[in-house]
Amino acid sequence: MLGARIREIRQEKGLRLEKVAKKAGLTCGFLSQVERDLANPSITSLRKIAEALDVPIFYLLLDHKGLKPVVRRDQRKVLRFPQSGVTYELLCPELNRKMEVMIGRVDPSAVSCEEPLFHPGEECIVVLQGCMGINIGGEVYRLEKGDSIYYCAAVPHKLWNPGDKELVFLSAVTPPLWHC
Repeated sequence: MLGARIREIRQEKGLRLEKVAKKAGLTCGFLSQVERDLANPSITSLRKIAEALDVPIFYLLLDHKGLKPVVRRDQRKVLRFPQSGVTYELLCPELNRKMEVMIGRVDPSAVSCEEPLFHPGEECIVVLQGCMGINIGGEVYRLEKGDSIYYCAAVPHKLWNPGDKELVFLSAVTPPLWHC
């Protein structure tokens, strides 16, 4: 399903597999396997594919038809990365807004991404449950339930769960992260 969506977007834009793979820094073989749902891309690879296609990452994963202003708890769009232990729930009904709000869930000992990532804009995170380790430009912080952090997202950053129970946090990003 994800692979078919990637292929559909690539073909709608008139892009060759080779061009998208090169722009994303991936091999043609790997991208071909992703498009045929024979391989699952990591968060980092999926973000690179979205950037190469010039679409938000959630655009690859969500059905955008029939969106309304209210998002019910049981109707949130969910992005799961099972091998990484990270899940994001989109709290916004649409991706074409100036801000993106989501709930992140990170299993114990799981990490948000392999290498620190950066994107334009600003981000604010509030820890709702558990504890969070976050590295922003080489500075490491530990946040507990109720703590928040606000930072320039252009500085490379990554977060992880150093605790023994699920980390749950609220994140607001502007401009939308998945748009970048």
